[in-house]
Amino acid sequence: MGYRIAVVGATGNVGREMLNILAEREFPVDEIAALASRRSLGTEVSFGDRTLKTLDLDTFDFTGWDIALFAIGSDATKTYAPKAARAGCVVIDNSSLYRYDPDVPLVVPEVNPQAVEGYAKKNIIANPNCSTAQMVVALKPLHDRARIKRVVVSTYQSVSGSGKDGIDELWDQTKSVYNPTDNYQAKVYPKQIAFNVIPHIDVFLEDGQTKEEWKMVAETKKIVDPKIKVTATCVRVPVFVGHAEAINIEFEDHLDEAEARDILREAPGIMVIDKREDGGYVTPVECVGDFATFISRIRQDPTIDNGINLWCVSDNLRKGAALNAVQIAETLGQRVLKKG
Repeated sequence: MGYRIAVVGATGNVGREMLNILAEREFPVDEIAALASRRSLGTEVSFGDRTLKTLDLDTFDFTGWDIALFAIGSDATKTYAPKAARAGCVVIDNSSLYRYDPDVPLVVPEVNPQAVEGYAKKNIIANPNCSTAQMVVALKPLHDRARIKRVVVSTYQSVSGSGKDGIDELWDQTKSVYNPTDNYQAKVYPKQIAFNVIPHIDVFLEDGQTKEEWKMVAETKKIVDPKIKVTATCVRVPVFVGHAEAINIEFEDHLDEAEARDILREAPGIMVIDKREDGGYVTPVECVGDFATFISRIRQDPTIDNGINLWCVSDNLRKGAALNAVQIAETLGQRVLKKG
């Protein structure tokens, strides 16, 4: 016996990826519905070797459906997620709407799988921000061994984090650089993204952080440990898919780089590629389409007593969004719903 699954926002980048991953991982599905707004009604999307036509989210009845994977913005989620939850369907939400709600678990299955059991307060589980998700997968096994005091992270985030419009802007701007007659004007980003980097993701807060940076701080504390101090600088880079992060970690206890490498090699969801030679590391282009979070450049930080540096790369549309949501559904099924 399998599950009745609804994918909300099935025509977007993340929604399509959710459908792909459900099929790839052979999630036990008895029935699946691809939901979208009325303007996308009837659009065809793929689910394994099947083609689905999208249904109208506005009129869809979630009664009798087990799990809804939401991949729409916070505004629409605010309307439809409670509707699904009230109908008895467990919502796994990819927006930021519920991430900081104390009654909604924020889950990365490799890190805090037990948290899914708290879903019943609102019948909703939150998926973390893409930049946070890959980082905490790397932090948790190291934290279990040596207790992390402080994290300093700089991100290199691809334009797919802004959705299809971000991808289109990078493509169109790149073409316009070589063909100045195109005269493309920036629409998504405040400055040119082609052949440039922009130290600005989401809105600015009063203390000078951007909201993306604040999210990494708040979510790491909620998922891993509220005692960990985190400071982040989040940068948009001219890469289509794949986020990278340079992470500096300060521990309470000494952790040798060789032991850190061994711990990460054994950790769930992680692939260590760390050779001290030309090309002995993973870049965003190489992680696209993969389930793993890749760790490279593991080395001691000689400027502090108990410090490690590492390089962390992951497909943000997968681990940062769609894959993590499907893994939450798998964990929910194993721990709570127990079908399939």
